[in-house]
Amino acid sequence: MITVLFKALGRTVIGDVRYYAWLSFLMVVIGLGVNAYMQQIDRGLIITAMRDQVSWGFYIANFTFLVGVAAAAVLLVIPAYLYQFKPIKEIVLFGEILAVTAIIMCILFIMVDLGQPMRVWHLLPVIGMMNFPSSLLAWDVIVLNGYLLINLLLVFYALGRFVQGKDYKLSLVLPLILLSIPWAVSIHTVTAFLYNGLPARPFWNASILAPRFLASAFCSGPAIMIILLQVIRRASKVEIDNKAIFKIAELIAYTMGINLFLLGAEIFKEFYSGSIHKAPLEYLYLGLHGKALLVPWMRTALVFNITAFVIFLLPKMRENFYALNIGAVLIIAGVYIEKGMGLIVPGFIPDSLGEIYEYWPSSQEIIITAGIWAFGALFYTLFAKFIIPVYTGELKIGNQ
Repeated sequence: MITVLFKALGRTVIGDVRYYAWLSFLMVVIGLGVNAYMQQIDRGLIITAMRDQVSWGFYIANFTFLVGVAAAAVLLVIPAYLYQFKPIKEIVLFGEILAVTAIIMCILFIMVDLGQPMRVWHLLPVIGMMNFPSSLLAWDVIVLNGYLLINLLLVFYALGRFVQGKDYKLSLVLPLILLSIPWAVSIHTVTAFLYNGLPARPFWNASILAPRFLASAFCSGPAIMIILLQVIRRASKVEIDNKAIFKIAELIAYTMGINLFLLGAEIFKEFYSGSIHKAPLEYLYLGLHGKALLVPWMRTALVFNITAFVIFLLPKMRENFYALNIGAVLIIAGVYIEKGMGLIVPGFIPDSLGEIYEYWPSSQEIIITAGIWAFGALFYTLFAKFIIPVYTGELKIGNQ
């Protein structure tokens, strides 16, 4: 088995010109990101656009979005393992790899947001002071790392079975699968509670926040999977049934409808009540006291999400790959804006003194963020390249 896995590892450095160009591009972006991060370590978070008024910014926005991407793997796990839906069972491994990649990226975004990376030891058990269970951040550390471990165990168990040319033994992994379902829900719920539990921030202090987080997560993560599955099918010998892609698209239609309904409920509550607490939402969609930096972005995100919902709602459109891919891209962009900058920044506007500080990420923040996304893309590419020859049966015991 070890020999086969080493052979598969060797395949990760073999490819055509397009493969090498892709890896080279990612390495260049990662290098730029590392260089910008070294500047941040040297000079401090002052190189970012974050200030006392808006102390969470682009890093935490990306972290929030990616937690949802990781949680969305459960939409593949349930039909694949519990209902034995064969088309999705054949590709669930790629969803689990996406979850692993997203969690690693989440950890990196928290690291760069800390400013001084040595502060992370405070969050570690035994050697640090986690303040568990009173600290919600400690809960977040536990659920994120626990979910990472669960998905890694599922991936390597599947690889071990594929190497032997055998299928999963459901009885062996069923407890882990059953655990992964509530755990996937918990990672995004706990993240929502990090914001939800701050009464001084009325934009976040709403009981509907956690359900909105989950609904948007179950749109954006599967939308990314739809794109990735088509790339994997085209670039490798992996056979992916259209039924799997169309079933994922159908699930997105339901969750996108719920996401838009919850957003509408929140908008109605704030504007109909007419209380002072509508100010953050007013800043987002209408502008506040002449400040409207995010208004075009939020209106664009709303149009993207509604358009994508219509595409995925109609079977003839979501089963047309041209329309399907447009819808998937619109969902990814729409949810990224809504759940990123559209969630984090207005929580601080206006501040406790009534000041409106219009935050926009600095060039260093954008480069560091691009570097982390490039690292995630590189990790997923190499991991997928590693498992594909084992997955297809090209490399297995007795066939090396």
